Amino acid sequence: MTEQDKEIKALLQLVDDPDGEVYDTIAARLLHYGRQIIPRLEQVWETTLDETVQERVEQLIHRVHFNDLQREVLDWNKTADPDLFFGAILIAKYRFPDLNVQSLYTQFEQIRRNVWLELNNYMTPLEQVNVINSIIYNYYKLSGHELTERNAAHFFINQTLESKQGNAYAIGIIYLAICDVLDIPIFAVGVPRQFIFAYIDTVHSFMGEDSGISELQFYIDPMNGMMYTQKDVSLYLKKINATDYDKYMLPLTTRSIIYKMLEELSLCYSYKNEDQNAAEIKQLMMLIRPPEKEEED
Repeated sequence: MTEQDKEIKALLQLVDDPDGEVYDTIAARLLHYGRQIIPRLEQVWETTLDETVQERVEQLIHRVHFNDLQREVLDWNKTADPDLFFGAILIAKYRFPDLNVQSLYTQFEQIRRNVWLELNNYMTPLEQVNVINSIIYNYYKLSGHELTERNAAHFFINQTLESKQGNAYAIGIIYLAICDVLDIPIFAVGVPRQFIFAYIDTVHSFMGEDSGISELQFYIDPMNGMMYTQKDVSLYLKKINATDYDKYMLPLTTRSIIYKMLEELSLCYSYKNEDQNAAEIKQLMMLIRPPEKEEED
């Protein structure tokens, strides 16, 4: 038995220590070993009848996973062009730390391929969106739920793909990721209190060196694929007394989308008085704080 094994064994025997300060020291040392400590912790959980020890072990395992997740989120945030779909996977890993990432990408690729097979270069924007909607909502039968339902399961993209149930964020990120890889100009925009998309086409000028004029064609609700006109959204903005109209028409960055998704998930946990979960989600939010949030402070 190595010195490391001896230390781990000794620490695990002290997990039931009633002294809070002593336990905190033991926990910190166990967490220092990272994921390699999890099998040993699981063994303790399986062989003890002490509910306090089981609860402490469960919390330690969660903290190991959460520490790993924070590192993954930091790495994701450091990339020049973070992958939106993987950002949603990281959120799902909060609840399902051992989920099969490759399986999720395989499922996504199947949806993408089905959409791609139905598209051609001569389709209008409206026809393109009808194809995407038909595949996502009719063929795969993804069903949207309001954020006000406060169901955490609807935020996790693995559960959305499995159960076909999700909210605007979980379904919407699948929708946006498909559009991204197929070069369809659909983007999430910052309309207040909503998570909706805009089809922003670029009309190029062949009379000069103009790089192109962006034209907003229409809006899409990712919860069900329903489309809205610019007039519809203008009336909504007027109804909620929103100002700075142009600001709400700008595409959101990938970091902003994931930040907003985490923000709604945190509110969901707070609503259900799951304070630890809400606090940990806020910790993740701080790791990817987008530039516009920093400007608000």
